[in-house]
Amino acid sequence: QVQLVESGGGLVQPGGSLRLNCAASGLTLRYYDIGWFRQVPGKEREGVSCISLSGGSLYYADSVKGRFTISGDDANNSVYLQMNSLKPEDTAVYYCAVGDSGHGCHAAGTRSRDYDSWGQGTQVTVSS
Repeated sequence: QVQLVESGGGLVQPGGSLRLNCAASGLTLRYYDIGWFRQVPGKEREGVSCISLSGGSLYYADSVKGRFTISGDDANNSVYLQMNSLKPEDTAVYYCAVGDSGHGCHAAGTRSRDYDSWGQGTQVTVSS
């Protein structure tokens, strides 16, 4: 049974940093595409970043490019999202998701419908 658990969210002031962790069990992340998405009430889920650990694809939304970094950790079967220079508009529930390699993550973008398993989400609030 696949399980994804996000952690690392919280309250941070504008300009601050957080590192989100997506820990997986029931599968080995390096054989899959992993996406980070975020959602605020009343809006569609937005693809923030994704990585294909075996295929090499990498994507960042324009709104986070240069501030967020996605990376994989084989030893801990985890994927991280390092978020720097946070802005109030980054406030959202952040989700990680796993999809088949080559299907979820593309250099041009990522779509929630291409992912099969989702975590429960972690709240990120950027406010002074």
